[in-house]
Amino acid sequence: MDWTLRELRFFVTAADEGSFTDAAARLYVSQAAVSRTIAGLEHEVGERLLRRVPRGCELTSTGQQLLPLARRVLAEADRFTEFVHSRHGVLRLGYAWAALGRHTARLQREWARQHDSIELEMVRHSSLTAGLSEGLCDVAIARRAVEDRRFDSVVVGLERRLVAFASDDPQWARRRQLSMAEIADRTVIIDPRVGTTSSALWAGADHAPRFEESSDVDSWLDAIAAGRGVGTTAEATAHHHPRPGVTYRPIKDGPRIPVRLVWWRDDRPAGLADLVDAVTRLYAGP
Repeated sequence: MDWTLRELRFFVTAADEGSFTDAAARLYVSQAAVSRTIAGLEHEVGERLLRRVPRGCELTSTGQQLLPLARRVLAEADRFTEFVHSRHGVLRLGYAWAALGRHTARLQREWARQHDSIELEMVRHSSLTAGLSEGLCDVAIARRAVEDRRFDSVVVGLERRLVAFASDDPQWARRRQLSMAEIADRTVIIDPRVGTTSSALWAGADHAPRFEESSDVDSWLDAIAAGRGVGTTAEATAHHHPRPGVTYRPIKDGPRIPVRLVWWRDDRPAGLADLVDAVTRLYAGP
């Protein structure tokens, strides 16, 4: 069966108007064009969909069954068209845990002020590429190297590594900073999919911590607030996810975390160069 969206639109319009003449006026075509187009759809279906009556036209039994399906197809087609059009005016920036921390709001404000034709939209998705490989964003913020050769990336800044622990921790509550060795004595809550913490951080140390896995930032924070363990994370997490019962402190010897922007190698989105420059300036500033 080889029907077209035009045929469905003519059929739905005629059914709504109850008249080929009124449908033609609404569609800005001739009545003959409406009759011919609907006849083509009926030929493909193999049955009449609309019957002529003295006051116009009315649905046949088959037409009544097909009308809601035709409406659904046209609605999906309209959403497809709207998405294609919006792609040229929106730059979707994905992130998994934290966006750009304290720089996020400033980036959004400055971008809106300097770019009239491209809207910056933030998209949160918990995956290694923060929604990029899933088609949910055009550029992704990543704090782990993306090895997939389908993607290009650039480091736009560095962030301090912090430790997160329960605010009522009897040993650490008054501490202003901690060390990697002290953290190794605790259970460390990690997200192995997108987190920046692994046993590699303690390579060469006397011992590594025991690890407990979480599924996302919310379960990570819940476990820490409950005192089941501690966590290490990028500075942006403290700005993006302040949580009652959880305290963040710098790790004095913790390695800094590179912040990358990642995009499809064969599909550089419009506005990418400006985005890279803007984020780099924010991280380089005070």
